Amino acid sequence: MRVLFFTLSIVILDQISKILIKGFAIPFLDITYKGMYPGQRIQILGDFFRITFVENPGMAFGFDPGMDYKFWISIFSIIASVALIIYIYYARKQTLSLRIALAFILGGAIGNLIDRLFYGVIYNYAPFFYGKVVDFLDFDFFDITIFGRSYDRWPVFNIADSAVTIGILILLFFYRKEPQEKIVPEEVYQEPAPADEKSADSELKKDQN
Repeated sequence: MRVLFFTLSIVILDQISKILIKGFAIPFLDITYKGMYPGQRIQILGDFFRITFVENPGMAFGFDPGMDYKFWISIFSIIASVALIIYIYYARKQTLSLRIALAFILGGAIGNLIDRLFYGVIYNYAPFFYGKVVDFLDFDFFDITIFGRSYDRWPVFNIADSAVTIGILILLFFYRKEPQEKIVPEEVYQEPAPADEKSADSELKKDQN
């Protein structure tokens, strides 16, 4: 279960980055950090890489399923995260690549789940379970169409999204399932006779001849 340190590190890094983007306030310490305003862009590598603050209202790539489904998306995310934790426990003797991949996917799922569950309440714009996911990594890429929407840049994403993608890539390229042992059917397999029985059979045949 030590691979869960990967999960914890991803969640912490993801949440720190999102709080720095969105801003925060600690009234009793008189600390206020404004962060970025929605839609603000900061060029890092020209137009190729920018920090762009957007809030994802629903699923990946900005797809919004509507308010009626947001609650169920949050519930599904909770169930999936719990299932991943259980699976990581039962896979603790499996290959390291499998366990690391699952830890990355779990970290990404929890990172975005925190946004959906708590950000609406923390930032006072929506009830529990109805928060928006903070995205800010903005790369120029080839034109693509996803969920019927066309993009001239790669959809803005976050560290949690990156962790899920890395976990899936590890599963695809590095994890190999161990081949199953060849099972010999019982009706075909015959246990070899002990050496003394073989000698007794040969002597019996000689006597018969």
